[in-house]
Amino acid sequence: MPDLSAIVKAYDIRGVVGEQLDAAVTRELGAAFAKLVGGPSVVIGYDMRDSSPALSAAFAEGVTSQGVDVVSIGLASTDMLYFASGKLQLPGAMFTASHNPAKYNGIKLCRAGAAPVGQDSGLAEIREWAQQGVPAVEGRHGSVSERNMLADYAAYLRELVDLSGIRPLKIAVDAGNGMGGYTVPEVFAGLPIEVVPMYFELDGNFPNHEANPLDPANLVDLQRRVVEVGADAGLAFDGDADRCFVVDADGNPVSPSAVTALVATRELAKDPGGTIIHNLITSRCVPEIVEEHGGKPVRTRVGHSFIKQRMAETGAIFGGEHSAHYYFRDFWRADTGMLAAMHVLAALGEQDGSLAELTAEFCRYEASGEINSTVADQAASTAAVRAAFADREGVTFDELDGMTVDLGDGRWFNLRASNTEPLLRLNVEAPDAGAVAALRDEVLAIVRR
Repeated sequence: MPDLSAIVKAYDIRGVVGEQLDAAVTRELGAAFAKLVGGPSVVIGYDMRDSSPALSAAFAEGVTSQGVDVVSIGLASTDMLYFASGKLQLPGAMFTASHNPAKYNGIKLCRAGAAPVGQDSGLAEIREWAQQGVPAVEGRHGSVSERNMLADYAAYLRELVDLSGIRPLKIAVDAGNGMGGYTVPEVFAGLPIEVVPMYFELDGNFPNHEANPLDPANLVDLQRRVVEVGADAGLAFDGDADRCFVVDADGNPVSPSAVTALVATRELAKDPGGTIIHNLITSRCVPEIVEEHGGKPVRTRVGHSFIKQRMAETGAIFGGEHSAHYYFRDFWRADTGMLAAMHVLAALGEQDGSLAELTAEFCRYEASGEINSTVADQAASTAAVRAAFADREGVTFDELDGMTVDLGDGRWFNLRASNTEPLLRLNVEAPDAGAVAALRDEVLAIVRR
């Protein structure tokens, strides 16, 4: 058995197929997961990668070796697996490497009700047990049954956001050859939405571009198509379709922070005074707008396990991250890009203005986006930045996640160390683009010297 510490990450399992992740490894991980959750059943789904069916079948063998049954839902987006876990009240395993290249695959795990499994909530034990090997139980082994959840998933989303009465919209959708090509047609079927499909063919080799809309290079095709066909908006999904990015009719990206603020106002209209979670590198416009609409903003660290934990602790109705992960109380506090996209389309279709006009009030500041720097000593570089700003009047620091430096005049930045690479990640926000550029350049000059 190879060293599993290389593939068992903070929030999921991910590795190179055939080198780090194969049938034997996956079988042991399945047995360990079954040992953790105890049964009676586990629900399993998988994405369009070539390796996903075989790996998920091996995982199922491990699960059933422990006397636990398997409900296989076959092809699925990650949020469809979360739906199945919530609807069936079963622990779940989703085979996907999200936006990673074709040679990778992985497993996202959850407990019943889509509750997250991370290093501190079960992954460490799974790694240890799988590393040692999990003997099959004596007596009855589990069985495998199949159940298609696509129609149920689509119907549930359409109950949460009613798009049937909106004005007709034309929407370009870039699925990136990922699972959005499977889920979008079912979710939007029969609605007043004309879908202009892009790369809907399921292909885990990603022949057109990486299924990672966070990289601006992977939005170029969608931006061009929206303008060419005169679409009202564009949607881009990542490989496992749990994240969704939005562009307006002019092809301009809509900030995930603006989407967070927009969806927050809609959720607060249904549940006045509710709590909204946002991570610490979303725009400051998010807590401002939440408060203006009578809600309570709660700031948290970056990462889905932290968001979901704080949602559970606070009873939050919605949460958003800068990376276009959106979390809904009514979706078992799990993240679903599809539901966020439906909120945006509902807001757009319920009025006559353009998406740019609709989102203008949620775009109050300029931002740098995330900038990575390779550094030999993350702590030393962070300390040097802190020292450079420490004596300035009105500057405050906090260390909820990395170091956030607030200059007190609408300018702030966050500097965080990567958990897996020798990188520092910088995010800057300011009232205008010039101020962003100046602050960005000042911090990078210290980090990269």
